[in-house]
Amino acid sequence: MGISRDSVHKRRKTGGKRPIVRKKRKFELGRPAANTKMGAKRIRTVRTMGGNLKFRALRLDTGNFSWSSEGTTRKARILDVVYNASNNELVRTKTLVKNAIIQIDSTPFRQWYESHYGVTAGRKKKAVTDEKEEVSKSNHLKRKLAARKEDSKIGSLLDDQFSTGRLYACIASRPGQSGRCDGYILEGKELEFYLRKLKSKKTK
Repeated sequence: MGISRDSVHKRRKTGGKRPIVRKKRKFELGRPAANTKMGAKRIRTVRTMGGNLKFRALRLDTGNFSWSSEGTTRKARILDVVYNASNNELVRTKTLVKNAIIQIDSTPFRQWYESHYGVTAGRKKKAVTDEKEEVSKSNHLKRKLAARKEDSKIGSLLDDQFSTGRLYACIASRPGQSGRCDGYILEGKELEFYLRKLKSKKTK
């Protein structure tokens, strides 16, 4: 039996059974779930209705993640799946689906932050930067960085994550449909919410 998305087999609103008067149709077909895992990139194309294509990601290890408060996007490595509101089994099997909470590598964002503001992200790393040799900067660049420094405040929770080298992010794309694992970094109230969820999960 193929996977079908038809409503022919459903009962009436009143609860009565409907007689099945026709067979399954091609336009009612469904397909098996992609169950995208972490690993070296592996994508398959699926021909769909109208000759269109879907990109079925079977394995992915990177994605584009946006840091919305800073208005920047960087390609980052996916490190772990930590939370899924719909099913804990998807966390155990490390399945990448839309709205899953994952951990990504903070290096690309830290490097951008340091070059843009001239300030190190992550408290523990601030002590290390003093030992580094000063790179010669033009007066124009020094003035530009000094003006930007006023806006270089990030939340304490996000700052703590930079010191660990891992950031929490949420997947916004659908890896099984688009073949990509893109999303955004969690911050502010949303980050607090998911940290509470993860903490309560550990205590159980």
